[in-house]
Amino acid sequence: MTNGDAPETAVRRDRFSGGPAREFLSSLAADERIFAADLAVDRAHVVMLAEQGIVEGGVAGEILAALADVEAAGHGALPDGEDVHEAIETAVIDRVGPDGGKMHTARSRNDEVATCIRYRLRGDLLDAAAATVTLREALVETAREHVETVMPGYTHLQPAQPITVAHWILSYESAVARDTARLLDAYDRTNRSPLGAAAFAGTPFDVDRDRTAALLGFDGTVRNSMDAAASRDFLAEAASALATHATTLSGLAEDVIIYANKGLVELDDDYSSTSSIMPQKKNPDTLELVRGVAGDAVGEVSGTLTALKGLPRAYNRDLQRVHPGVFEAADAVTEATRVAAGAVATADWNDEALAAAAGEGFSTATGVADLLAMAGLPFRTAHEIVAAAAEAVEDGMDPATAAAKVDEAAAEVLGESVFAYVSRQDVEDALDPAHSVASRDSAGGPAPAAVAEELSAAGDAVEADAAAVDAHRDALAEAADALEAEVADYV
Repeated sequence: MTNGDAPETAVRRDRFSGGPAREFLSSLAADERIFAADLAVDRAHVVMLAEQGIVEGGVAGEILAALADVEAAGHGALPDGEDVHEAIETAVIDRVGPDGGKMHTARSRNDEVATCIRYRLRGDLLDAAAATVTLREALVETAREHVETVMPGYTHLQPAQPITVAHWILSYESAVARDTARLLDAYDRTNRSPLGAAAFAGTPFDVDRDRTAALLGFDGTVRNSMDAAASRDFLAEAASALATHATTLSGLAEDVIIYANKGLVELDDDYSSTSSIMPQKKNPDTLELVRGVAGDAVGEVSGTLTALKGLPRAYNRDLQRVHPGVFEAADAVTEATRVAAGAVATADWNDEALAAAAGEGFSTATGVADLLAMAGLPFRTAHEIVAAAAEAVEDGMDPATAAAKVDEAAAEVLGESVFAYVSRQDVEDALDPAHSVASRDSAGGPAPAAVAEELSAAGDAVEADAAAVDAHRDALAEAADALEAEVADYV
């Protein structure tokens, strides 16, 4: 039999061998993503069949040798077929003869494809998690350089309270840390083997599902055979974790774009572009694209859940259309994460502009109100006094003049001087952005001492998550080596 024969001649004979829907049914081109995964799954299954005495050792060796040839030839050399699984099987039969079909003993394409998807996706999830760790490393390192760099903090895009660059950066580091955790959680539930479930109702052959799971580096099996073949909730979870992280990236990108617009930070040229017609422009194009990835990722969550909604147990062909988009989302989000890390690591913060902007819009007003409340005034009264002063305090006003405006407002509200409660120097200090930041030393606050504690904890967490990703990768590499060694015993 030659590679030119129709795959159904080898796999399913002449029935369903053609027709106008054949191309519509085929996922062969899209399945290039899981070509290597399918070969690994085939090898583990054949080794197990031989160990269990279901397939003779000599036949197993021929099949495993044929799989090596198929791998060397590459996905592009596969014969036509509905999918990569059928095409690989046909290629094996082309090389071995009818005994090549024993490769498919005690399994279905249903459990096979479910295993291949999980096998490939787990690696993508680890890549995404590793990218978040790299981003966090960049955030922590940049934060260490700007523990005392005062900057404006905004709510509703209005000047609100002064903070530091480090405090702002660490707000994103903690969010990305949760994204890392979600991706690793998704990995844990993805890394379970469906192989051995067959079509959905198990098999009468004496298969060892735990053995194939171990050979493929899975942490265990999806035990119920119907659930193993049919479930794709791991895809929805992965898509959701990716979309949540993409949303975090989108916020980070938006903030940097706004700060760049205000002249508070400048992106490195490698993460910018110019206009095709306006030579003076420096545009934050890479971060705009990072921001845009979130839309694609969120759309994939919706598409995945919509495709899965209402599907009856067990296998339905709708499932063929679910996983490619999740793989695409993983690629896009991982790339966007790496770009964001580079942009943050190479950005140049304008200390002078940041300091000047930190006090705009009477951003220290809350600090003055807090000072009065700490002196014994009801906070609402203090709030009323400072609100009245806000109409008179202007950007760039010297502290002594601004303090006098607060005193005038107190006279209107209280009928007495504010300095009956606090000293003039204390008010002037509270009006200073740097002093305001230093006073906010509650846990997780922007004061340098509080930020130093947060930086220490963040650094430890980054190291722990990096080690977790490495441990998962090492376990998969060890399993791959073990499988290769088992295969070598037969070939």
